[in-house]
This record gives sequence, C-alpha cells and structure tokens, in this order.
Amino acid sequence: MRRVAQPAMMPEPSVGREPSFDVLRWRDEPWTAQLALDLLPETNGPKVEVLSGSVIVTPHAGFDHQSAELDLAYLLKQSARRAKLWLYHEVNIISGDDLFIPDIAVLRSSGGGRASMDIGEAVLLGEIVSPGSRRKDVIDRPREYAAAGVPFFLRVDLRNRVPAMALYELVDREYTPVAAAAAGGRFVMTQPFDFAIDPADLLDGEDPDGSSGGG
Repeated sequence: MRRVAQPAMMPEPSVGREPSFDVLRWRDEPWTAQLALDLLPETNGPKVEVLSGSVIVTPHAGFDHQSAELDLAYLLKQSARRAKLWLYHEVNIISGDDLFIPDIAVLRSSGGGRASMDIGEAVLLGEIVSPGSRRKDVIDRPREYAAAGVPFFLRVDLRNRVPAMALYELVDREYTPVAAAAAGGRFVMTQPFDFAIDPADLLDGEDPDGSSGGG
C-alpha cells in the first residue's frame, strides 16, 4: 500500500478528457471519493482508494488472499440473499470524502447499475488480512468502519496459512467480537445472517495425488 505523492500543480486537462491515471502526476489538491470516481479510470488491477485526501494504491494480494476472497464471497452471498441482503466483493464504498474498497461488502440494497454505494447502506464490511496491509486490515479499517456506523465487521486472517475468522458487532461505536474460529474449528455466525464454515476450507490445498488443486 502506498500513498501517491502529488507534485507541483500543473494545469488541469480540458473538460471532457477521458479518465486517466495521468491526473495523479499533476493534481496536488486533496482528493475526494467523487473526484477519484470522476477523474480516474476503472481498473481490474490495483485497488485505488481515497483516505484523508490522499489516493492510496494497493497492488493485488497473493494467491491465498485471492482464493479465500472468491470462495468466501461465493459462500456468503448465498446466505446473504436468503436474508434479503446483497453481497459484493471489492466494490466502491463512499464514506464522506473517503473511498473504500473492502474485500467483502454486504449491503441493504442492490448495487445493480451503480458505480459506488454510500457506506450507510453497508450492513457488514470484511477484510482479508494480507502481510503488506496488516495494520490497515486489523486496526485502521475497523476503526474507520466503526466511525461510519457499519453494524458488523468481518476479518479473515491467513497468517502462516492457518485461516482464522472473527466477526465483530458495533457496540457504543466500537467493535466487540461475537464469533471466532480457526482452521479445524467451526466459525458460526447468526447475525446479520446465518452462516457457518471451517476456515480451513478457504485455502487451496493439494489433491490426493499430490498435485495442486482447489480447496
């Protein structure tokens, strides 16, 4: 994760110019979520977020993170829909002038046809801890989500390839743990919807013949 330093001010491009990352080279004024959505292009590459006026670029995490995120999103989505909630992964969540892209977002309403959603629609936001963003995922994001009033926070930690999961509920503007389990145990949550899993199932292992395979 790195904050993009802004050089001396240069003239802004003409109105109507296509969104481009070139804007990061000449804009030295504070960024907002809306500016980032208007001026920067959509990308399937690194996450581009905005926090406290700075653009933050985070490269893709490793294969364990990607595998766990896809599997967890797929499994959680089924349970969320039964509770009439909508689950997405890596979508734009706006909180005031900040722009977050959580690994998991459970929303009260559908994001269909939208580029972003206000954080007030979030019922649960989740982060999968990566080695390069441990402080962000363990300390910073829970604090920011709690300050915005998100009712639940889900954290998945893959340290040493021993997956662990913990669910937190917002109580008096702070997150309090309500469910937790590590690989080999059973993670069970009942709010904001029913869901259960052995965290070990989130990592790819090896097939019985010794070849690499899915988890």
